[in-house]
Amino acid sequence: MSEFSFRSLTFMLLIAFLVWSSNFEGCMARRGRHWRQSRAASASSLSKKKGKSSHGGGSSSHHNSGGSSGSKPKSPSPSHNKKAPSPSHNKKAPSPPHNKAPSPPQLPKPRDDTPPSTPQEGSSSFNVLNFGAKGDGSTDDTKAFQAAWAAACKVEASQIIVPAAYKFLVGPISFSGPYCQPNILFQLDGTIIAPTDSKSWGKGLLQWLEFTKLRGITVQGKGLIDGRGSSWWQDNPYGDPIDDDFKLIVPLNSTAQQHPPMPIRSELSGKMPSIKPTALRFYGSFNVTVTGITIQNSPQCHLKFDNCAGVLVHDMSVSSPGDSPNTDGIHLQNSKQVLIHSTNLACGDDCISIQTGCSDVYVHNVNCGPGHGISIGGLGRDNTKACVSNITVRDIIMHNTMNGVRVKTWQGGSGSVQGVLFSNIQVSEVQLPIVIDQFYCDKRQCKNQTSAVALSGITYERIRGTYTVKPVHFACSDSLPCVDVTLNGIQLKPVQEQYHMYEPFCWQTFGELRTPTVPPIACLQIGKPSSNRVNSDHDVC
Repeated sequence: MSEFSFRSLTFMLLIAFLVWSSNFEGCMARRGRHWRQSRAASASSLSKKKGKSSHGGGSSSHHNSGGSSGSKPKSPSPSHNKKAPSPSHNKKAPSPPHNKAPSPPQLPKPRDDTPPSTPQEGSSSFNVLNFGAKGDGSTDDTKAFQAAWAAACKVEASQIIVPAAYKFLVGPISFSGPYCQPNILFQLDGTIIAPTDSKSWGKGLLQWLEFTKLRGITVQGKGLIDGRGSSWWQDNPYGDPIDDDFKLIVPLNSTAQQHPPMPIRSELSGKMPSIKPTALRFYGSFNVTVTGITIQNSPQCHLKFDNCAGVLVHDMSVSSPGDSPNTDGIHLQNSKQVLIHSTNLACGDDCISIQTGCSDVYVHNVNCGPGHGISIGGLGRDNTKACVSNITVRDIIMHNTMNGVRVKTWQGGSGSVQGVLFSNIQVSEVQLPIVIDQFYCDKRQCKNQTSAVALSGITYERIRGTYTVKPVHFACSDSLPCVDVTLNGIQLKPVQEQYHMYEPFCWQTFGELRTPTVPPIACLQIGKPSSNRVNSDHDVC
């Protein structure tokens, strides 16, 4: 090969290499630009996802911050619960921050100087301690209970935990629906106490702890609800109505006490309002259960059910002094399908009070005393219409009560009481074991009126034991006598104590003696009254 040819070939190869190198660098530059754009887009997308997780899973990040040493968790407030998850949210939980593997829901252990954080999403158990409650008996834990309820309300079959070994000071509070999920359990193993300062009650409230408009609510546990009512009793000892049947009880020295002695107050901080609250009230609810707990020293009624259907009360206790005014144990009004059994009731008024609008009530295996017995009424006050039907009270033990089993109505009322059975009632030193009083009046004076609540179909069977004043007191309306009153297996023996004793008394009472009674109750008129008025629309329920 000639020198010229060799140089030409070399030059051509050099030109080819330079062209190839230029194309390769352009290609790599384009690939690099595309990779950078793709990386930037991916980073932007990840950042957006993190931001969304951080905001959407606020309770989760708040929970995690509680366990870090670099930040102090914020005290939960009711507003946090607006974002509390519902069961449907739990189907797709947000990713934890920083791409950490998710851990099972659990309550963090708070530092001593910070309130615990709220439960993680997905939890159905809400401990009041985790919402800021102190449980020291002096800090107001009302807001913590409100926050726990707001969270539990959104979860079906949720549980609110009030743990044992804590004493929670809680002011007036309403655990209310109607938009709560059903079947909430209020697990009460600790103690809830009422405030005793007048400021907490304003001008007066009708209830302290209230559950309203719920479907399936259970309050259970081994805990205590303490109304600390001595302040109220002492402040208004004579402002409350007094049981009218005190008029039937005359001491041997003939100086009847005008007012029973009031318990000595133990705690007081300012004069209490004249309106006294019920300790625990259920209103407008379905399938309500109360079991296991104790309610004591309520300012007024201890446990009340109003406009409820499907009520179950069992294995619980009520405790307050026998001279605490108007402290009914269990009060029923406008409620149906009620079962009460295996309870111990000690109070200063009726152990169980059955008011207007009640039907299908079954009470059995109850210990009553002290107190005023088990009563239907008073009904028809202020010329109102009262309707009560299908009531069974049986297998009851009463000791040292004012009354045994009683029906009481006001003059001027209307409506009816029918289908009542009092069976197997054991009385011990009861002043008035069997009572019908259609002239009930718990104020200074009541005018005579002809209208009355119609009473019919009332059966007393196997009422046995001892009495200290009068075995039977039947005082029925002049214009509308009691009819179909049946006595069967009545055996009542006197025990002389400190009162004048009387023979059985009947007025305008018609019915049947199925067996001889002890003592003889000859005053009951057999059959029906000759001038029995036909029930009008005024009487029909």
